[in-house]
Amino acid sequence: MTTPSELDPKPATEATRLANAQVLRDLPFDDTFDFELISRGLVAPLIDGGLVKGDKGQFIFSYDAYGFADGEAPDTVNPSLWRQATLMGKGGGLFKLADRLYQVIGQDLSNTTIIEGDTGLIIGDTLMSAETAALALELYYQHRPKVPVKAIIFTHSHGDHFGGVKGFVTDEEIESGAVKVYAPDSFTEEAISENVLAGAAMTRRGMYMYGSFLRPGPQGQVSGGLGLSTSHGTSTFAVPTDVITEPVHEEVIDGVRVTFMLAPGTEAPSEMLFYLPDFKALGSAEDVTHTMHNLYTLRGAKTRDAKAWSHYVRLAMELFPDVEIIFAQHHWPTWDNDKILKLMSDQADLYKYLHDQTLRLANKGLTPVEIADQIEVPDAIGKQWYNRGYYGSLSHNVKAIYTFYLGWFDGVPAHLNPHPPVENGKRYVEAVGGPDALLTKGKQAFDDGDYRWAAELVNHLVFADPSNQKARELLADTYEQLGYQAENGTWRNFYLVGAMELRHPLAPMPSNNPTGPAVVAVMPLEQMLDFWAVRLDGPKAADVDLSLRFVLSDTADNVLVTVCNGVLNYDTDKADASAALTLTLTRAVFNEVYLGTTSLTESIKAGTAKAVGDQSELETFISLLEDFDLWFDIVTP
Repeated sequence: MTTPSELDPKPATEATRLANAQVLRDLPFDDTFDFELISRGLVAPLIDGGLVKGDKGQFIFSYDAYGFADGEAPDTVNPSLWRQATLMGKGGGLFKLADRLYQVIGQDLSNTTIIEGDTGLIIGDTLMSAETAALALELYYQHRPKVPVKAIIFTHSHGDHFGGVKGFVTDEEIESGAVKVYAPDSFTEEAISENVLAGAAMTRRGMYMYGSFLRPGPQGQVSGGLGLSTSHGTSTFAVPTDVITEPVHEEVIDGVRVTFMLAPGTEAPSEMLFYLPDFKALGSAEDVTHTMHNLYTLRGAKTRDAKAWSHYVRLAMELFPDVEIIFAQHHWPTWDNDKILKLMSDQADLYKYLHDQTLRLANKGLTPVEIADQIEVPDAIGKQWYNRGYYGSLSHNVKAIYTFYLGWFDGVPAHLNPHPPVENGKRYVEAVGGPDALLTKGKQAFDDGDYRWAAELVNHLVFADPSNQKARELLADTYEQLGYQAENGTWRNFYLVGAMELRHPLAPMPSNNPTGPAVVAVMPLEQMLDFWAVRLDGPKAADVDLSLRFVLSDTADNVLVTVCNGVLNYDTDKADASAALTLTLTRAVFNEVYLGTTSLTESIKAGTAKAVGDQSELETFISLLEDFDLWFDIVTP
């Protein structure tokens, strides 16, 4: 029988203590320059330690929860990651970067930038949640004149940079023209598509990546590497009023000169940097930060272009050579031209080195796993603190580059058609001599400190028999030590959440649509139908042949939806084609149906949707759509 202590976090093993002690010898911990930067320009700390609660008292965010990171690293945290967490945990508040240029740092995973125009404020990125954004603006107003927001700049299409927009401005202010919203080309399309078709999978994996269920602390969540943690408030959206389409574009916004530089395909498909020539300050979006960034995010997304990333950083150096301040939408600013240009050059070289050397070794026949294990970044750039792998890692970035060019297949025939994990696990267990024999070998690998091998071995047994409690406990202990050794914040979170779920299986919880109402309100109808196509149970629909017409009475949208051969297709150009059933409703009602807050059947009964034709077609259609459970298993089958 498992005792409570066996389910609790364990201390670091001797192997982990030695591995983390080696980090102290390998890296330049005597370089304390970043600790000078994090306090420069501090105006005031965050309000209430950055604690944010919702209108019903629900927890949204806390900065002070991460104040434990200080002093010498404990054995259970990689000292390099501890250093990064200490910097982020001590550098929160309202900061003055220059006259008329401020940032609120630490109020969310990301930062917000506040530029003082002639008559109001220009906001560079708006945090992740409306609640954290509102508190950031309140902090600014406590120490600066309370003038209105005149413009919003979205640097790129990730939710932690636009989700808090309604904490700064209202829809009415944007619609009236009182507030302009600037964003890079394709921003709306990319922001919406980011979490739609694979939204459930990305959301669930994001829980692992950001350690959503881990307690902050030396044996739990330390940080996400890019920021301390994500907020859990209301995600909002605003459609840009001004879309930047030229590679380099100059604007005067409320008397402030702004030069936009597009950087598509870097950290986001739609991204731009902006330069303030009167301040000699560069907003580097998320392309120059104090970490090696992701070329692939562990929550899942399209792979990023390392070569383009390096190119655009160097282009910014060419366009803005007189820069004296660089501020990203994460971490802390850097001052002084020489230091900034070195930071930018070193990061450009980092991404290009990984790119070029990955392809060099791929062209010599090495597989992605072999390349990731072989590449070492030169110390001149690799041991710079801002190039350490707190968010991206050398290992998963190298694999991302390989995949970007060559796809998932490594060329080894044995990897073309392997058995799925459960069947593979059963065969491994049998080959090794049964569960006890595999457990013995796994425990020996654990005792030897070979946690990578222990994880691979015991994972086979857990997938072969998830009820094997000894296997679950050993795999949890193994993941835990891997997490304790990880320099990368998201790796640590993945390992520790995996350990937690092996010890404490999740109870079923309600699942919500991962795409919020603010995004759905502006989502093209075609994307909503694309998601329905993904929800269609193809095998169940294989012999079904049906047609439905949706008429949105307030937008003039008229779309024919058909199901045949297990495939959902739609056509917006066949207004005269016959359909077995026609449904007429408003876009608002359609949005509610999409979000799951109502159903088509309920809408017909309530009179908010009108049905003409064979309503059995609707019943059949609804029966074919699957609802995705966000709480699917990851560390067990």
